Amino acid sequence: QVQLVESGGGLVQAGGSLRLSCAASGSTGSINRMGWLRQAPGKQRELVAAITNGGSRNYADSVKGRFAISRDNAKNTATLQMNNLKPEDTAVYYCAGDRSLWGGWDYWGQGTQVTVSS
Repeated sequence: QVQLVESGGGLVQAGGSLRLSCAASGSTGSINRMGWLRQAPGKQRELVAAITNGGSRNYADSVKGRFAISRDNAKNTATLQMNNLKPEDTAVYYCAGDRSLWGGWDYWGQGTQVTVSS
């Protein structure tokens, strides 16, 4: 059993920055991939960024160069640094964990709201 808890969401002006954190507890050794996904009203949930145990990273094209995902395996935390935020980044952001390196997401946090004002 794994629990993921996000923090760091809030309201920020366009061009600003936020750092989202995800704290994992429970059977954290089962997590091979962690990621951040987001869902805006009326839109499909999309993968924002993901990172494997080996440090391989993937980003959505829309956030490439602006967002950075990191993971501290020893501390069981994952972070999403978001810079140069845009109004279209407004969404609920979810931390997620995958037992594999490529499959569906097995563990989910409760989500944290990020709102970017113009």
